[in-house]
Amino acid sequence: MTASRPILQVLNPATGEVLEELVCDHAASVAEKYSAARSAQAAWAAVPLETKRKAIRRFRDRLADEAERLAAVLTRETGKPITQSRREIEGTRARIDFFLGKARAVLRPQVVLADRASGLTEKITHEPLGVVANISAWNYPYFVGGNVFVPALLAGNAVLYKPSEWATRSGVAIAQMLHDSGIPREVFLPIVGGAAAGEALLRQPIDAVFFTGSYPTGRRIAEKVAGRLVKLQLELGGKDPVYVCEDAPIQRAAEGIADGAFYNTGQSCCSVERIYLHQAIFSRFVAAFVAVVKGYRIGDPTEDSTYIGPLTRPAQIEVLEAQIADAIKKGARVLLGGKRIAHWRNYFQPTVLVNVNHTMTVMREESFGPVIGLMAVRDDAEAVALMNDTDFGLTAGVYTPDRRRAERVLAQVKSGSAYWNCCDRVSPRLPWSGVGHSGLGVTLSTFGIQTFTRPKAWHLRGK
Repeated sequence: MTASRPILQVLNPATGEVLEELVCDHAASVAEKYSAARSAQAAWAAVPLETKRKAIRRFRDRLADEAERLAAVLTRETGKPITQSRREIEGTRARIDFFLGKARAVLRPQVVLADRASGLTEKITHEPLGVVANISAWNYPYFVGGNVFVPALLAGNAVLYKPSEWATRSGVAIAQMLHDSGIPREVFLPIVGGAAAGEALLRQPIDAVFFTGSYPTGRRIAEKVAGRLVKLQLELGGKDPVYVCEDAPIQRAAEGIADGAFYNTGQSCCSVERIYLHQAIFSRFVAAFVAVVKGYRIGDPTEDSTYIGPLTRPAQIEVLEAQIADAIKKGARVLLGGKRIAHWRNYFQPTVLVNVNHTMTVMREESFGPVIGLMAVRDDAEAVALMNDTDFGLTAGVYTPDRRRAERVLAQVKSGSAYWNCCDRVSPRLPWSGVGHSGLGVTLSTFGIQTFTRPKAWHLRGK
């Protein structure tokens, strides 16, 4: 403790090294930051959009200039392989370009009626929500954070930004770069700390909460703000399925789906977590898939050749072990992996299971790690039934050369995103949303700009 304020110890998950000790926010400091943001928001809303766009563009350029340093920070505190950290920062710049390109058209007033005879004009303006709480995630701090704070700032909101305690150094770097780029400090204020800091943030009279993380935490946040009539948006997890039809190109599908399942060591909300294979190709696909996964290099995440790094949160290893033990007890067979890697801190073997079914937690609950189950199905109808047998609904994919067949199957699946011959893909041009336990609301696309505003209806009569 420092002056009654707790210390957040930032650890390297691959080595256990203490990277930094940060002083956490507490109830009083969070309240002070809220007060500062509230006082600054109206003035920021009045700043011309072009001035806001120039500041965000400077932030975007800083990401390019400092990409290697930022990637190294991200890799050291989360264990994400360095090549994947670089891709995240590069991809964030592309998302910023989309927001910058679309903000003017989305946010401009719209005249929907101009009747000269009556003198009546009707128009819509897009007003900022006010003070937005952005509780972000550790697995993609630039992607999921930028999906919120960039359009929120462009729309004229002040942002209280709480990075995950597992990616705080990246969050602090984001805040500093925004400030250096011309975003007033009181308009974007980071909140440092764990659950206690997040709870203190939720107690403030904020106007909106945008959270990215797990379903259990999202549900608790929803319960805490229930009855306050503030805007709530929850981007939660998934148990995302892929169905491989009997006519799919096996090797290409195996390579794409394996990457979708094991990228970022399986720590993505849209990772492939269930694979359904038409029984006619089951054995051939499994053999190709296992061969691909065997080729993934496990190692030091700071090395360019590493594909599988440590799990960011050590507690997740116990979740994976419990899922695998449950599956084996109920008849599953481990074809590859299945255990933590001895003598390596927070590493888990890439794991492939067959003989799985929906009585097993590995096919029902989010794994969020390098574990996947493959299951045979008789036909498209059985695949659809199993893909929908879940509380989640984030993404779903189908592999087949037949587009009509894929669209017919995907039209029946409850999910926010649908993939044909691809998976684990996010586009700034398309809305990102979920069904059921995968969340509420939308980010990205033009909808992901509008979500940070409320429409105001104007009735103007000149006669």
